[in-house]
Amino acid sequence: MTEPLASQPDGTPYSPRLGQCQHSENALLQASQIFLAGCGLPQAWSQAAQWRILETGFGLGLNFLLTWAAWKADPMRPGLLHHVATEACPVAAADLLAALPAEAADLRPLAHELAAQFQGLLPGVHRLVFEQGRVLLTLYVGDAQTVLRRQRITADSIYLDGLSPALNPELWSLETLKTLSRHCRRGTRLATWCVADQVRERLTQLGFEVHKTPGMAPRRHALQARYNPAWEPRSRQPQPLATRPARCMVLGAGIAGAAAAASLARRGWQVSVLDAAPRPAAGASALPAGLFCPHVSPDDSLLSRLSRDGARATLQQLQTLSRQGLLEEGLDWAHSGVLEHGVEEAPRLPRAWQQSPDLAEAGSFWSRSPSAEQLAAARLPAQSPACWHVQAGWLRPARLVQALLRQPGIQWQANARVARLVPPDITAPENPACWQALDERGSTLATAELVVIALGPESAPLLARSLGIPGRPFSAWPLQPLRGQVSWHAHDPQSLAAMPPFPVNGHGNLVPVFPTQHASQAWVMGSTFERDLTELPPSPEDQAAAHATNGGKLQRLLPCAHAALSGFFTAPPRPTWAAVRVAAPDRLPMVGPVASTAPGLWALTALGSRGLTLSLLCAELLAARLHHEPLPLDARLASALASERL
Repeated sequence: MTEPLASQPDGTPYSPRLGQCQHSENALLQASQIFLAGCGLPQAWSQAAQWRILETGFGLGLNFLLTWAAWKADPMRPGLLHHVATEACPVAAADLLAALPAEAADLRPLAHELAAQFQGLLPGVHRLVFEQGRVLLTLYVGDAQTVLRRQRITADSIYLDGLSPALNPELWSLETLKTLSRHCRRGTRLATWCVADQVRERLTQLGFEVHKTPGMAPRRHALQARYNPAWEPRSRQPQPLATRPARCMVLGAGIAGAAAAASLARRGWQVSVLDAAPRPAAGASALPAGLFCPHVSPDDSLLSRLSRDGARATLQQLQTLSRQGLLEEGLDWAHSGVLEHGVEEAPRLPRAWQQSPDLAEAGSFWSRSPSAEQLAAARLPAQSPACWHVQAGWLRPARLVQALLRQPGIQWQANARVARLVPPDITAPENPACWQALDERGSTLATAELVVIALGPESAPLLARSLGIPGRPFSAWPLQPLRGQVSWHAHDPQSLAAMPPFPVNGHGNLVPVFPTQHASQAWVMGSTFERDLTELPPSPEDQAAAHATNGGKLQRLLPCAHAALSGFFTAPPRPTWAAVRVAAPDRLPMVGPVASTAPGLWALTALGSRGLTLSLLCAELLAARLHHEPLPLDARLASALASERL
């Protein structure tokens, strides 16, 4: 899926497929003068909460690197910089570095950060994260007109870049420019090196005020434009809830609530996290250890694409928190990879990957056939039906929750059981826009302009208590509780020696070795899926049945590991670890506003058994929807997660 590059004698990167140089002389000055200065940057973004740039033709990333560098150097920079770019054929990460102009030495550290994430770029939407989440690069991989028509974004600046009209006439067609104009607000500035008469005429026809300006060798002229149509454009997207962040209550201190709190705090919200427990991660997120992992399917289903986005977001956040010193790799999490053992039938990679060498190359960044060494390490036969997930690993959820809640702008409130939410009182002008969280005695626990419900199985009951009125009870979402029980224990030397060096999943999953708070090494196997059961702790009979279920799964998944742990499964039953999760009827998370009649009330719930893979991605989706930002995933996937669907 990468664009192969060659090099001319003077070192200029050259595309053999296109027969064209990828950089011209004065590339840095051209990019700075034509695109940044042409859009009035950095002055235009001064002190903005966020700035959204849309670029057609990412190429070798020079415009992005210069924009990022300008953002870093500007004391009046926006709190959040969004750079969205289309690219039909991304280059290889190594070519990004090799093609950087020699005079751009100050950009090289940024280019190395970009290249480190510039991997696995299958067709679709990819979110790359820099500067602890304050610089966000969203790549739309595919034909510009097609991907721009499918996605939802409002741009403050547009870099109209790409191949010349002679080589790529579709990019400069009226249809593509019309699609581009739909992503503009009144006042959006556009800059391009192309001054062709047809391009100027089309932009003018679409409502841009167009000006020809001096260029820079080898280009004599450039073009600047401002979107200011004589007519009033139809509103294409809802306006954000609030132009500036205020106070937010997040109800629930599991991984979903902590992720939502961190995403909103990065955007300037003052977040209070309320939970009934005396400590964070007391519910399902207290799982001793669990997996984050992509899913594969022959048709590359919605879940497969969603789980890849989630695995990328999870890894990015774990790495960021580790750089901040809030997590420790190897102790709190590991990018270990995960072996999926299909037991009877091999997990099947997407058919499209098997039919296209380019897609196979990009897909192998995510999942591939296992090596003989990996199967041997798991003590499985050489022909076992299996798949190796590269961008996967294990983590200790409670440690991640604690690290997220230590982000600036977040306040943790323990022993705060919310019995009811009271909507804003529009008749009280002194405080008209605040929700109140009340305890069982009717006392106020907190007030805020925004509420995010992340209470798992308690989400729907709270909504039913809060939004119903006499004679018209609120119809709560049809969420199904799922009790899960895992078997886990500390290793002895014999069982430790029999474990594979990586987690294994399939019908159940095993985290074979992880450190506990007592400095011992432990294993965890599970989980059961007990629909509509909520009793905690489970009865002794239910716990014994859960151990039998988990042991049976392990025996099929990894016979040698099961043999080494047979003493555990044959001994008198020990207590399981148990919690209740919740799932929507379609088994997808719910992210978004609760009801049109309850402005300022949002939810992030129904993550089911995939909370470790999807919570951080869903939190960014919630924040993006709330702030009218570019979405961190394909718009069709976002629609499938929207709370409005139920």
